[in-house]
Amino acid sequence: MPRDPRQIQLEIDSARESLAATLDQIAYRTSPTRLKAQGKDAVRRFLQTPAGQATMGAAGLLVTLVVVQKIRHRRAPVEKVQVQVRRKR
Repeated sequence: MPRDPRQIQLEIDSARESLAATLDQIAYRTSPTRLKAQGKDAVRRFLQTPAGQATMGAAGLLVTLVVVQKIRHRRAPVEKVQVQVRRKR
């Protein structure tokens, strides 16, 4: 038995509205601006916890140690030239 054209049109319209709503949800969930803001909020919340503060403290200490090592083991320009001259002989 053939279906009524009005019923078919109503089903098509319903499917179209459902698809439009789904696409709107996908666009909202994958919005770069929203994801960026959400990520920033998550990082800020983490940094306010004791674990986050300890992590930042450890990272700061590590950077400080690396900089100090670089400074301590840096040769003066004259020493570099002298070492290069010695190696060539």
